[in-house]
Amino acid sequence: MNPAKGWRIVVGVDGSASSKDALRWAALQAELTGAWLVVVTTWRYHTSLGWMAPYPADFDPEADARRALGETIEEVLGPSPSVEVRTEVAEGHPALVLVEVSDGADLLVVGNRGHGGFAGMLLGSVSEHCVTHAHCPVLVMRGTRDT
Repeated sequence: MNPAKGWRIVVGVDGSASSKDALRWAALQAELTGAWLVVVTTWRYHTSLGWMAPYPADFDPEADARRALGETIEEVLGPSPSVEVRTEVAEGHPALVLVEVSDGADLLVVGNRGHGGFAGMLLGSVSEHCVTHAHCPVLVMRGTRDT
């Protein structure tokens, strides 16, 4: 912990029920410990065999991801969260981005299942990668609802 900056909890959010549970838990932990949250989501262009379909001129996946993240935060924490919340939207694979953002954090919180298609069926590949490579302790939030 850097006393001048306070505790920093990073939480990965992709809109799934599991990531919403992770956000809810991280916010409660932040409130209990006086920490602040960095809520992270990612986006990336999906290509197949090096070819990418043409996108409309106004296609902006970063803006879409930022909007979805804001909606998720408001849904889970309400319009006025009781803790300081900063957001980070980054291009890249979620596991790699979360490991990078975990550098200097006091805790990384992730859900155990997300929107990963086939890769997501493989025992939570993002959470597994984070557990083995993060720069700080990692809490994997197992679903507490219908997950």
